[in-house]
Amino acid sequence: MATSAGADQPITPATTRIGWIGTGVMGCSMCAHFLKAGYSLTVFNRTLSKAQPLLDLGAQLGSTPSSVAAQSDVVFSIVGFPSDVRSVLLDPTSGALSGLRPGGVLVDMTTSDPSLAVEISSAAASKGCSAVDAPVSGGDRGARNGTLAIFAGGDSPTIRRLEPLLSLLGKVNHMGGPGKGQFAKLANQTIVASTMVGLIEGMVYAHKAGLDVLSWLSAISTGAAGSKLLEAHGAKILKRDFDPGFYVNHFVKDLGICLRECERMGMALPGLALAQQFYVSLKAHGDGNLGTQALVLVLERLNNVSLENAPAT
Repeated sequence: MATSAGADQPITPATTRIGWIGTGVMGCSMCAHFLKAGYSLTVFNRTLSKAQPLLDLGAQLGSTPSSVAAQSDVVFSIVGFPSDVRSVLLDPTSGALSGLRPGGVLVDMTTSDPSLAVEISSAAASKGCSAVDAPVSGGDRGARNGTLAIFAGGDSPTIRRLEPLLSLLGKVNHMGGPGKGQFAKLANQTIVASTMVGLIEGMVYAHKAGLDVLSWLSAISTGAAGSKLLEAHGAKILKRDFDPGFYVNHFVKDLGICLRECERMGMALPGLALAQQFYVSLKAHGDGNLGTQALVLVLERLNNVSLENAPAT
């Protein structure tokens, strides 16, 4: 096993050990890129079965986030909610920071509260470590293909040093100091939410008007209404494929954080508030574990229509 990398030592598979906390829909694919690149990897997940594919590829299993950090130089986390982030990183007994040696780095890729990112950065610095908030956009497909948009908040030298790792996952965008990565992701989610509402409203409208919705999606895809959301979800919606690339429950969380930040900043974003209410309705109907494209169910209920029998191929 590689020896512990100093804070100024270049990151390479021979010198740097990686820890990873959270091997769900996104995390499992992201970890696989590190293993394929030859890095030593120790993982932790509350549900062991979700880590098993990585163990089969050669990863080691940590019993707690702290034990993962004790065997790692850089520890990544991508979990569900800010409370989970606080627990896996800052818990004084089992959290990753409690096991990380001086010079180590925490990289939280969860979409979380900007203020928590600042708190984690301060706590890490007090222990001689570093922390970066680096939430991502691109969903499960981006995670599999290594094409995620990464919004990094933290100091420039640390983020530059992490480039060999982050570049395996996607494109790194340094957004500013601690917490700025989270702000960038929240602004991203504001756009995604309203775009998803617009896409599905257009699909319902086209269906109600008697158009072949699949042909219509193809027609608009090269015009001003084309988008990555359309490419990723248009056909899925018609096929009633609601498997999660990103969970409704987590999107409700993200949009809730956005709205709380809006209130704190004295901002009014009515489109964001409307989209958030649509997603809360979806969750209230018991659909929180579906993918965000399941928003079509809300618009169908509002209009007493169904795209279920619309051609999908």
